[in-house]
Amino acid sequence: MTDSVEGRAAKSGGKRSGGKRQRLMAAAAAVLHERGVERTTIADIARAADVPVGNVYYYFKTKDELVEAALARHAEYLDGLTARLDELDDPRERLKSLVAGWVDGRDVAARYGCPMGTLAVELDKRDEGGLDLAAGLVIRRLLDWVERQYREIGVDGPDGHALALVGAYQGMSLLSSALRDPEVMTREGARLVREIDALA
Repeated sequence: MTDSVEGRAAKSGGKRSGGKRQRLMAAAAAVLHERGVERTTIADIARAADVPVGNVYYYFKTKDELVEAALARHAEYLDGLTARLDELDDPRERLKSLVAGWVDGRDVAARYGCPMGTLAVELDKRDEGGLDLAAGLVIRRLLDWVERQYREIGVDGPDGHALALVGAYQGMSLLSSALRDPEVMTREGARLVREIDALA
């Protein structure tokens, strides 16, 4: 993953690829992750998407609509990721591959935290709009998928295991960002993999 907003938007289907709406959605997800909702302007997103600012309003009338689009983009990414992981035969391998993906994103996490976690926390501090609930629904999708893996493994309390794993990811992302230390992700990821391997 690249560190620049424009590079991350391009990698996620943004700049110079796809339609303008898709480029704006990808750019919104990347820019909001790096700068946060309050510091991001529509012009910032337009620039990252390589779309003239005036054209943005054809697709999105307000910044909140762009935030909703970013949430939809995160949901699309998550659905694609879990669909690829579901191609693996063993639910343990699916979970370990999920953790490996988190660790692979350690440099970005060390700088900006978890894309959905940081956005959910920021949106929760706003008084209006209900976007905080929409962010929670995206995180719920991840929890539900992880819970299905634990259920397939046959562990007791698969919902608790799912909360612990996703909570560990949020915690290691937060600490990695707070300490500006990507190796927090590496160490904690290795611990999570050992825990998954130890499941009966």
